[in-house]
Amino acid sequence: RKLAKNTIFYTIALASQKVLSFFYFIILARGIGVENTGKFTFALSFTSIFAMFLDLGLTQVLIRETAKNNDHGEKYLANIIGFKLLGSAVIYFLVILLVNALGYPEITKNLVYVSALVMLVDCYSLSVYGVIRGKQNLFFESIGTIINQFTVLAIGSLLIFSGANLVLVMSVYLLASLLNFFWSWFNLKRRFKIKLRFSFDWQIWRLLLALALPFAIAGIFGRIFSSLDIVLLSKLKGDYEVGIYSVAFKIAFALQFTAMAFSASIYPAFSYYFEHAKEHLSKLFVKSMYWLVFLAAPLTFGVISIADQVIPKVFGVEYGPAIAPLNVLMLSLLFVFLSFPVGAMLNACGRQSRNTFNTGLVTVFSLVANLSLIPIFGYMGTAWANLISYFLLFFLGIIVIDSIIDYDKKFLFLSFVKIILASLLMLAVVLVLKNQVHFVVSIVAGAVVYFVATYL
Repeated sequence: RKLAKNTIFYTIALASQKVLSFFYFIILARGIGVENTGKFTFALSFTSIFAMFLDLGLTQVLIRETAKNNDHGEKYLANIIGFKLLGSAVIYFLVILLVNALGYPEITKNLVYVSALVMLVDCYSLSVYGVIRGKQNLFFESIGTIINQFTVLAIGSLLIFSGANLVLVMSVYLLASLLNFFWSWFNLKRRFKIKLRFSFDWQIWRLLLALALPFAIAGIFGRIFSSLDIVLLSKLKGDYEVGIYSVAFKIAFALQFTAMAFSASIYPAFSYYFEHAKEHLSKLFVKSMYWLVFLAAPLTFGVISIADQVIPKVFGVEYGPAIAPLNVLMLSLLFVFLSFPVGAMLNACGRQSRNTFNTGLVTVFSLVANLSLIPIFGYMGTAWANLISYFLLFFLGIIVIDSIIDYDKKFLFLSFVKIILASLLMLAVVLVLKNQVHFVVSIVAGAVVYFVATYL
């Protein structure tokens, strides 16, 4: 019941956040143009790489250890905050140094400076919510997520419509992050009676950093992996190609909120069952995989079927080239969904070192693939590198699961085949109908076909 409640809360929050974010991105993209959208997206992607160099996987340890023993939460949080206070100045200086060394124009550097402050504030919020997650409560984080994105949408839209400069528009993200941080702080004290303070206990730092090392390496690889494509595309091809690719990327990965919410809920549950009730692990893993594919497959083929009608109407005809990379990125979504429970299982069951190795291998592969494909194919090369990389990440993870649990592979395989067949039938129906009726009607018809087919 707790797992279901947390998933519902966080799914609603992430769904709301993604919807609000998507509408804001439409306003932003139409309001500032393709090249400025490229600059904006680059700044956010570039600074997000450095978040894990400050967190170093400590939040994952905080969640796990708090879930195992509630008494550890306050003590560990205080020391993590102390550690981050010292690290923030170093990380911010490093961001400034690198963006200047790369030779970007003044406007891009200013965007990066503000975006880096957003990243720092979010790192503190992450740790506070880590304690609350460890207590298997995602309600307050869910509310904070909505507060954050609504602030960006409301104030950011006003600034865009009034013709404000890009740096001021970026500053809205900083305001929203500060509000989210204070919300997390307030509820930590009010609901859980934990004071937010900082501590510099070297012995605890050594313990936490030792536990976090595999998470840290995996997180750094993961951050680089998730942001590398846009940074390389920016440097090798320029702002226009980033602007086109960012629209496709935003649409595709705005849809992963369900998997993110599910992963946030199942990670502490996996940790608990591994420690106290291993017989439940297999059932929970199979259910997680089944329902995530059940959701991912229709999203994948549904968006592919209507992409050519939606992008020009929503973002404008200048973003028409984004249709092709979007179709490739939607195929990635299947493997993105499946990678969430696989990664959560490995981390929760003490296999974080193997998960780290997998993520590092995929990051290196992604780097080579992007460097090879971007100069030839531009944003399409980035999209194909993304698809292959996520497939590799899933494959490397699933082969390790066998050594942890004995799960029903035959059931999952047959279920996946049925779901894909139902999705392809839905795709065919939408492709036939979309040129005869409004595409919204074709979507509804496709959804009905999918649910009937899967039921049968």
